[in-house]
Amino acid sequence: MNTATTTADAAGLSTSPGQSAAQSRTRDIQTISLIGLAHGTSHFFHMLLPPLFPVFMREFGLSYSELGLLVTIFFVISGVGQALSGFLVDKTGARPVLFAALSCFVLASLAAGTAQGFAGLALAAALAGLGNSPFHPVDFTILNKRVSQQRLGHAFSVHGITGNLGWAAAPVLLIWMHQATGNWRLGYVATAVWALFVIALLVFKRDAIDDTQGSWGHEKAGAAKAPVDEHPMAFLKLPSVWLCFSFFFFTTSALSAIQSFASPALSAMYGVSLASTAFVVTGYMLAGAAGMIVGGFLVAKSQNLERNIAGAMFVAAALLALTGTGWLPATVALIAAATAGFGTGLAGPSRDMLIKRAAPPGATGRVYGTVYSGLDTGFAVAAPIFGALMDRHWNNAVFFGASFALLLGIGAASLVRQGKR
Repeated sequence: MNTATTTADAAGLSTSPGQSAAQSRTRDIQTISLIGLAHGTSHFFHMLLPPLFPVFMREFGLSYSELGLLVTIFFVISGVGQALSGFLVDKTGARPVLFAALSCFVLASLAAGTAQGFAGLALAAALAGLGNSPFHPVDFTILNKRVSQQRLGHAFSVHGITGNLGWAAAPVLLIWMHQATGNWRLGYVATAVWALFVIALLVFKRDAIDDTQGSWGHEKAGAAKAPVDEHPMAFLKLPSVWLCFSFFFFTTSALSAIQSFASPALSAMYGVSLASTAFVVTGYMLAGAAGMIVGGFLVAKSQNLERNIAGAMFVAAALLALTGTGWLPATVALIAAATAGFGTGLAGPSRDMLIKRAAPPGATGRVYGTVYSGLDTGFAVAAPIFGALMDRHWNNAVFFGASFALLLGIGAASLVRQGKR
């Protein structure tokens, strides 16, 4: 058996004897790129409404509480839907679910662009949350089934990077459209067009994201399959599943604190303008993307994923705690807070590989759906808690709280291997 065939078998794909290593690499890159684009789009639609919150307050007379409720609607629907969508992906396949999710983003854009008040925006938030819900079960099912084992770490790295870029792109597009045209509704025409473009491209390249053409590498290698008569909910008895869920909950709680409140907290603590501190969040996300690039190479060469996660996230936690002390010069504090994103990004590919190893054969979509619902739960729970701390002017608690949450995430990750055993 030649090298190309062996590589393809590791990915679970059938390969003709004449297929070259270059063809295998091209196939992997195409799948990784298309799923990265889809994932970036899902994160883009996380930010469908928040960039224009000031406009909604002025135009519709909404309060901060009502705007916060829009965020809650998105993440509650996304979180519940994410846990349930894993079952759907396991039953029907990932590709049709992906097309349905992207269609929800088109409808969400139309709802936002035609909204006349809170009800219309709530509908947009609900549709966007529904569209967002299946992405992690879908993405990881396709990646794990179609991408060669040797490039799977890089696939997880690209997946995380595109998510960060999606978060960064939405505010730029929506605010620029509003400033350039004076009509905020045109921004939602642009988001609808983008979602339609992504759908068209994925339909055109649908063979590259067809998960029915692959199988799980560990099943192909002869690992034990799930019993045929096993209950569909049996995976919920695995401690490793809930440890992974806890890991996502804690790490996303930290991210929620930084995304939502780092800028005003830094401004109050260090006496710098909001215009300056706003770049910290952007810097945090870009540093996270850089960390994911490095993390993709790290996970490809390391078997101790828990150690990778612990080391990277401990550095991030230390930088955030140091920022929270208020002892640093202002410029150094801004740099430290932004640089912490590199540590969380570095842990990302190891995190995703850890979940892959924790998932039993035949239940991977369900496991990813349940585990990644911890992400939505973290966003939904942490935002009001850190908001209450800010209302009491406990600005440094944003950074101490985020640091503590990362440490709890390290603890959960370190227990996953023991839970798997």
